[in-house]
Amino acid sequence: MTGAHREVRRKGTVLPPEDLRELLNLSVFLEQHNEPAALLGPDGQQIPLPVEVYEVLVQVVGAMRRRRAVTIAPVEQCLTTQQAADLLGISRPTLIKLVEQGQLPCEKPSGSRHRRLLLSDVLDYQERRRAERGAILSELVRDAEEDGLYEPTAEAYMNAVEEARAARTSEG
Repeated sequence: MTGAHREVRRKGTVLPPEDLRELLNLSVFLEQHNEPAALLGPDGQQIPLPVEVYEVLVQVVGAMRRRRAVTIAPVEQCLTTQQAADLLGISRPTLIKLVEQGQLPCEKPSGSRHRRLLLSDVLDYQERRRAERGAILSELVRDAEEDGLYEPTAEAYMNAVEEARAARTSEG
């Protein structure tokens, strides 16, 4: 195990394996079964996985299959502003602006100038933003449909198909 990989593990994040074959086999197994499995110990002892644990396993395997690192943390965990920004995929200064605008609550430990955010608050904000973006996208689609932008003529459709075929032929 490399030093960098060891460091990531210490922080609670696990990177996907370099060789995904075993992970893909596990992913296929999980996709083929709807019911929670059992955990088999090295001594042969079996114990059924609770549904909640099984669902976490499915999500972890799915993320790692897409070559994403995974961190499992309690929702009451406190994050630094940099950790929260990384989770949201934004810069730290942008996160600070969100905090100062009251869009994200934070705590300042007594005697400290550093801000801490609850993971649950960051996840709630992320979900609110996702819902807002979905609503805006739905409104844009609705407006486009009302304006007739999703009703191409047969001629426009055929022209687009011909252009796509010509582009593919010139690439190959």
